[in-house]
Amino acid sequence: MPNPETPQDPMLVNEPAVEPAAAPAEAAHTDTLPSIEEQFRALELKAAEHYDAWLRAKAEGENIRRRAQEDISKAHKFAVEKFAGELLAVKDSLEAALAVPEQTVESFKSGVELTLKQLVSAFEKNALVEVNPVGEKFDPHKHQAIGMVDSEQEANTVVTVLQKGYLIAERTLRPALVMVAKPKS
Repeated sequence: MPNPETPQDPMLVNEPAVEPAAAPAEAAHTDTLPSIEEQFRALELKAAEHYDAWLRAKAEGENIRRRAQEDISKAHKFAVEKFAGELLAVKDSLEAALAVPEQTVESFKSGVELTLKQLVSAFEKNALVEVNPVGEKFDPHKHQAIGMVDSEQEANTVVTVLQKGYLIAERTLRPALVMVAKPKS
């Protein structure tokens, strides 16, 4: 006679074991889902974190912009510092020349020549280049024509330089004042 405690069919043995196990899994699954209010609170917290991060990033961007403006302002303010330092030696030489009580023309001339060398050296160190365009084609970006003269040179060629021009870092600081050859009629 079959024992009610011992099942005879092996298939029946597994079925009751599976069924009770599935039910607690479903119950556990439904219990772990947060409620709508909890989900909403979690999303509000996440939104607040993102808003805070955005505000911090915006503030950092403003700080970077402000620091960059300060750096640009300082660069403009102190851009000539190196050049001014070079010119101090020229000023000192000129003051020393004027302080000499009895000067001869030769000593005065040699002092002026040495001072000019100091000035040219200061110009070279700071990329300030002299433009003396005699014989070059007229370039309105580097030259300013004062007039035209008859010449054997090709038309629109610089014949005479009245005042030298200067470039600083290949940009015209002061155009050269020139006289240009007239076209031949």
